Formats: sequence, C-alpha cells, structure tokens
Amino acid sequence: MLKPVYDTMLEDVQAPPAPAYPPIFKTPEGFLLSDIRQFINGHPFAYYHRLQKEAPIAWVDMPSDMPELRGFWALTRYGDIKKAELDVDVFSSQRGSIFMTTGLKQSRHKRLNAAAVNSFICLDRPYHLALRHQHRAFFSPAFVAKLRARVMEKADEFITDMAAHGPIVDMVKHFSEHLPLFTLCEILGIDQKDRPKIVQWMRYLETAQLYFAQRYRGTNSPFFIARFLWNVRQMLRYGETILKERRIKPKDDLLSRIAHAELDGEPLSQAWLDGSWLLIIFAGSDTVRNALSGTMRLLSEFPEQKEKLLANPVRIPDMVPEALRMVSPLIHMRRTLTRDTEIRGQKLAKDEKVVFFYGAANRDAEIFPNPNQFDIDRPNAAEHIAFGHGPHVCLGRHIATMQIEVAFERLLARFPDIAWTGKIAYAPNNFVS
Repeated sequence: MLKPVYDTMLEDVQAPPAPAYPPIFKTPEGFLLSDIRQFINGHPFAYYHRLQKEAPIAWVDMPSDMPELRGFWALTRYGDIKKAELDVDVFSSQRGSIFMTTGLKQSRHKRLNAAAVNSFICLDRPYHLALRHQHRAFFSPAFVAKLRARVMEKADEFITDMAAHGPIVDMVKHFSEHLPLFTLCEILGIDQKDRPKIVQWMRYLETAQLYFAQRYRGTNSPFFIARFLWNVRQMLRYGETILKERRIKPKDDLLSRIAHAELDGEPLSQAWLDGSWLLIIFAGSDTVRNALSGTMRLLSEFPEQKEKLLANPVRIPDMVPEALRMVSPLIHMRRTLTRDTEIRGQKLAKDEKVVFFYGAANRDAEIFPNPNQFDIDRPNAAEHIAFGHGPHVCLGRHIATMQIEVAFERLLARFPDIAWTGKIAYAPNNFVS
C-alpha cells in the first residue's frame, strides 16, 4: 500500500540550496513572495505585473531569518502555469507536496503537517485520480443542482441575521464564513449540533502559516500557541471519531464515502483519513469565504458593474467567473521537479520547487486585456484558473461557483445598496488570500 506522503516526501532541507542553473531573469526587488508578513494587503498585483514583464520565471529566496529553508522558481504567466499544470510527469505534487514550504522539524505540528500532505491533492497518478474519483459523486452537476435550494434558503437566513446587527456589519463574521461551512456540512453530513465547531476550527486553521512561522522564529505568544494547538487537536480528534463511526454505520454523505475510500484495494489508514478530513473542511470553505468577501469589494469599487447586475440580475452567473478571476482566493500551488526541464529559456533542475501564482496568471494582460478592470461582459472570463487547471483542477469548483451565484442573487435582491465600507483585514498568508 502507498506510504503516507509525509513519511516519504522530499524535505525542503534536502532541496538544492540555490538554483542549479543561473537565473537568466533578474528578480525585481520590492516584495518577497516567500514572506507571509508581506501579504497583509492581499495579492501583490502590482508586483505580479513587474514579474511578468521583467522575470516571468523568477528565483525567489526564503526570508533572511529562515536561512535553512530553500527558495523556489515563481511562475506568473498564464500560459506557463497552464502548461506546467498539465505536465504532471515533470511537475510533481507528491514529491514535495503542494505547499511553498513544508517547514523544518522544529516548527512543525507533526499530525497537522502530516494531514496537510496526506490527501489526494498531494498525490500524483495513479493514486490522485483513484481517490478523486471515489469522491466525485458529491461534486457532480446533478448533486449541485439538488444542493442549490438548501443553500438559497440558508443564505436568506444568514442575510437576515446579518441585517439584524445594524447598518455596518462584518461580512466575514456574519455571512461569508457561514455560508460555505453550511454547504460543506450538508455535503459531509455533519450534525447540526457540531457545525459551530467547524466554524471555530476554520478560524484557527487560517492562522496555521502564522503559527509555523512564529514558532520557527521563536516569537509565538504562549496564549496563541495553547489555543491553536487545542483547536487543532479537537478538529483532528473529531474527524477521527466521525470517520470511524461512518465506517461502522455509513450514510448517504461524503463522510461515508471518505471513510470507505481505498488505496491499492485497502481502506485508508488513519494518516490518509486525517488528510482527507483536513482537505475537505479547508478547501471546501476557505476559498468560497474569501471569494464572497472579495466580490463584495469589487462590486463597491466598480459600481457601474453592480448597476448592470441590479438592472438585470440574470447576469449574476456571468459575473461570477470574472469575480473569481479578479479575486483569485487561492494564491499559490507548488510542484517539485522530477527531472531537469526548461521554461522560457530558463533551465530548471530536478528536485527544485516551482510555485504557480494564480492571481498573477488571472491578471495576465496577454490573456485578459485591461486585467485590473472588473468587467462582467469580459468574453473570456471563464478561462480564469482560480481553481487550478488540468488533472488537479478543484473538485468542488461547481459547488463554489453555485454558492457565489446564490449569495449575490439573494444579497442584491434584499439590499441593492449594500456596499463595502473600505475597511478590510487580511491575514498574513501567502497560500490563501
């Protein structure tokens, strides 16, 4: 049976300390893509444009206070990322995981790190497709259509609750974080009484990058460490317990499908069950939450586009792919090279990391003219790669799109004057925005 990825992955400390082949493009200064502290304003779109012009394949070092971690090659051009996503034999998800860095041993939470990489998103073929296909019934267009009515009803409930808090509200706290978690819990089959726990655990998962970085640097506060570790333990224990229950008494839900999934004809070990549980609760809620809030900001910054929707609400499905292009809630994915290759004349060596920056690709002017303009009439908006591309394209993309459509159908119908106040807070995170 396949060993857990965490036990066999290529560690960053074993990766080459510097690029084997000299960079042919000079990486522009002014921003460090590897430093989460610099992402407190979201995507660095202006810097992405500089990279696309000056260094479309750029070598990026890790922060100076993390000298033992190894740098990576950054891809920012749409065509380069799509091509690499399709070349799964050279650009491996399994060899070193999908994360920019897996960290050093002294900064890890072993079970959480293991869960993060022991799932099908961090596998290559044939294992990736084998596990993915065992989940797909709960992401089909027919299932999404059935789910839509329940999501619409709950969206109205959340909107009513949000309105009760006054004319100025925190959209994330009262709406954006709740709708995708409701949808996820419906798919998974989680009991109503347990759903508030999922909301709380997601808030702490959002801080995982900060936890690992601060622990590495020795700057964690004892209170933050204690709360983070307690919530992670509770989340993993809950997942372990409920999946064991589903193995004994399966139901018609995704949890039962995960509990009975197999690799090489054998039931998943606890390491793989941890990974499946973490992947579904994180990927199933986080990106939608941030897309909802980001779309609200766009509609406020581009009021003429909002007016088009108010005048003709049936255009909302046209708006969603353009909003996803602009927001790009997932910042990056990483691959590790299985052999030497070349991109735009730049030679890259086996074992080096390559990181795809989706927010840059989705604003590539060669593909999307006037890329910083939010335009619901953009003819090729659906060509965005906010959900990735190729064999690893997001399994839940149709559910995510449906939720954003429903959310703004209900929000704009109820409150046509709703607008962003101008206040926003970004987590220091370079994986999700």
